[in-house]
Amino acid sequence: MNVLFAASEAVPFLKTGGLADVIGALPKELKKQGVNAQVILPNYGNIPKQFKEKMVHKTSITVPVGWRNQFCGIECLEHDGIIFYFIDNEYYFKRDDGVYGFYDDGERYAYFCRAVLEALPHLNEKPDIIHCHEWQTGMISVLMKAHYRNRPYYQGIKTMFTIHNLRYQGVFPKGILHDLLDLSELYYHANGLEFYGNVSFMKAGIVYSEIVTTVSPTYAQEIQTPYYGEKLDGVLRKRGHELHGIVNGVDYDLYNPETDPNLYSNYTKYSSEEKRVNKLALQESIGLPVDEMKPLLAVITRLTDQKGIDLILHVLHDILNIDLQLIVLGTGDREYENSLKEAEWQCPDKCSAQIYFDEGLARQIYAASDLFLMPSQFEPCGISQLLALRYGSVPIIRETGGLKDTVQPYNKYTNEGVGFSFTNYNAHDMLYTIEQAVELYYQDKVAWSDLVCKAMSKDFSWNASSEQYKEIYRSLIKE
Repeated sequence: MNVLFAASEAVPFLKTGGLADVIGALPKELKKQGVNAQVILPNYGNIPKQFKEKMVHKTSITVPVGWRNQFCGIECLEHDGIIFYFIDNEYYFKRDDGVYGFYDDGERYAYFCRAVLEALPHLNEKPDIIHCHEWQTGMISVLMKAHYRNRPYYQGIKTMFTIHNLRYQGVFPKGILHDLLDLSELYYHANGLEFYGNVSFMKAGIVYSEIVTTVSPTYAQEIQTPYYGEKLDGVLRKRGHELHGIVNGVDYDLYNPETDPNLYSNYTKYSSEEKRVNKLALQESIGLPVDEMKPLLAVITRLTDQKGIDLILHVLHDILNIDLQLIVLGTGDREYENSLKEAEWQCPDKCSAQIYFDEGLARQIYAASDLFLMPSQFEPCGISQLLALRYGSVPIIRETGGLKDTVQPYNKYTNEGVGFSFTNYNAHDMLYTIEQAVELYYQDKVAWSDLVCKAMSKDFSWNASSEQYKEIYRSLIKE
């Protein structure tokens, strides 16, 4: 079984979000289970030099983009046993100031979708399935049907589309249909690519792929409702019987407190003393009072409304009146950044606002913190709560999407659960839940230690999730 992952980013080559973690880890787990998974990506200019130097040039082709033909180099390298292909075009992908958000993103990813299909005959293996991820690859399915279905090589190739975050949809003016995609008006209608007078890459992937998945069972249900559906809930309801929710996993080789080189001291679920070493060292390094008894509450996130930062800021002074320390790591909306820096200025002994991102520091915070706060407005899957569990930081989450699917609330009467949760998107509900967690931390050390041990015992590796993907692949090939 040959599966080609098409995506816009992957660890370790380039990462802006959780998508990259999935593309970096899932193919490796699938390969262990007998699936020949390969990956195709844009060859961005800011991919690190050590990977660029290892790339082998396979061939050069031309790719039609509307009425033009554009150069396409196909580069290849093997990493962790997985073959990665890179679509090379410096005009589209060699940008000095980021990956997304350019005026010509519609053209860049229209080119990428077409280039993936044009590249197929030049790859090592013909794929049985092209597994497309996020809006940047949404046009692959419709282009396959429009331009390639009658070509002998492409017979039998199926397409599958995974939604990682429905909010980001790749919506562009209607002119892209003819000028860049070479698609006729037959594809521009309510049940096709039309989206409120524009063209949607996300909708293309949903409508024209054989199977649609998303990254948790709860999110699969949520996006079929108007509140979470981002104006695509009707389209998703129509495909409800072909919409599957599969929780993302974590690369347990990469994220392992026993071996993580970023930590001050490595530890296991049975060695709480070494975890305490991480806490004391982090407190000292970021300028918080060194106090092993005081609970450390962590937030590692993009500072956006999706992540519930407005809830935190609404009751921030109440949170800081609790006997705890707060550390926030991340960047995002300037208003949120400034509010957190002001809180640090006002309460330097209670609050540390690290307004940047550093992977090493993030892991140190996971290891050092006692509690991890994720009050998301919506969360398709979430990886931070899984990493918190892995490193023994007890999650406090809002029950939405993948957060609800992965964090069972603690019940002090039955001793079940691995975290704390609240249901309504309400700042005072969140505050009350934080207070409950801190109360347990101070009043029952035995129960708290048991809770941390259970959290670290949870298995959110890719093993179970990859089995579910493998079953979907099998069902597609049988059709």
